[in-house]
Amino acid sequence: MNSFSPNMLKTFKTCPQKYYFKYIQKISMPQKSSFFEKGKKVHALANYYLRRDNIGRLEQALNADEMQVWNTLKQNKFFQMTYVNSEYNLSCKIKDYWIGGRLDALMKSTTSGNLVENYYILDYKTGSIPQNPEYDYQTMVYLLCTSKLLKNSIDKYNIKFVYIDLKNNQNCIIDFTPEKEIEYEKRIIETCEKITNTQFPDEIVHSKICDFCEYKKICI
Repeated sequence: MNSFSPNMLKTFKTCPQKYYFKYIQKISMPQKSSFFEKGKKVHALANYYLRRDNIGRLEQALNADEMQVWNTLKQNKFFQMTYVNSEYNLSCKIKDYWIGGRLDALMKSTTSGNLVENYYILDYKTGSIPQNPEYDYQTMVYLLCTSKLLKNSIDKYNIKFVYIDLKNNQNCIIDFTPEKEIEYEKRIIETCEKITNTQFPDEIVHSKICDFCEYKKICI
């Protein structure tokens, strides 16, 4: 049975040729580590911090830019909510396909007066958030998986996805609704079916979006 991550779905949608290199031929191309260094540090710190580990020495190792980003995250109202889990792997089945990924953090809050629990999937971005965040595969996959995980304990529509834009100190909040659940499942199934039914490499299409692609040198 096929299993797909948000990045796999997004890669195929963007360029099936890249999907073929990365996930079929499993070619790993080198990338500049400095491009991801700040994001990795912030994600690691956030995980340790939420677990209440001692991060004093790790904070001292941050440079000025990294410390500014880290302080921005610590002061974020969603990051200060009640901790549920972090760096958490989850998956669910949609029709014939398994989808899943790794959440940065899952937080919750209780609405005053009626004791309704609301859950928030957090995703920290040290760069830019997706151009169409409401229908980004990461949004769709994580909301569907979390709704199925929590369906027996809460109203599954009391879940929101929050992109925390650390560069601009902004939050992008996406509500989960019955209409979106239907649309998300439809979109994901369509993409999974296209991947499954594509005859690699004969039927793959090159989208020619190569400027920042690590596979540019080997792309035909």
